[in-house]
Amino acid sequence: MDKCTFLRSALRQKRPALGCWLTLPGTAVARTIASVPGLQWILIDAKHGQITDRDYYELNNAIVSHGVSPIIRIPFADGWLIKRALDSGAHGIMVPMIHTAELAASVVSLSKFGPRGVRGYGSPFTHHAFGVDAREYELTCNEHLLTILQIESQQGLDNIEAIAAVAGVDVIFIGPFDLAKSMNVEFGGEQHESAIAKVLKATKAAGKFASIFRPLTS
Repeated sequence: MDKCTFLRSALRQKRPALGCWLTLPGTAVARTIASVPGLQWILIDAKHGQITDRDYYELNNAIVSHGVSPIIRIPFADGWLIKRALDSGAHGIMVPMIHTAELAASVVSLSKFGPRGVRGYGSPFTHHAFGVDAREYELTCNEHLLTILQIESQQGLDNIEAIAAVAGVDVIFIGPFDLAKSMNVEFGGEQHESAIAKVLKATKAAGKFASIFRPLTS
């Protein structure tokens, strides 16, 4: 499954992995963004953008054709949303508002085929964005798909050590705007920066990767 490792290979090599948000449907937009040099991933945003699951399949394949990994952010941690995203051929999922280790473990289980998890098998489209046949996808995707969890609440911050330690979690992604609002602190202020540092420390201690959203003007 070589094509699934655009982002994972960058992480394994300890290289910064740069990506951007895609909030509008349409393969022309996706291909234009994916052609920008230096990107390892594009976040297909089905939480705040205008994208729905009917757009996933074509967007995944358009992005992959440029050597970039498509990651789908689902609206919330629900089994059918995880299934729809992964069955469309995404190279990984990003799940917002992870508050507890129990929720993190549930997301991991829903993202993996048995015996590691409870993901159901059956979609004829999953392997198209990986350049392999269905059998190879089935046998290797548990190893290669990325599970990315967002920490963006006071409760998630309080439980970050336990969340980051959950087996199968690959990346902890800080949602800085919602985190500041949940904490009721100034964005970019001392308490906010201290919270971000806490997430980074816990993620590193757990041997996981950390990431954060930054506007282009930052």
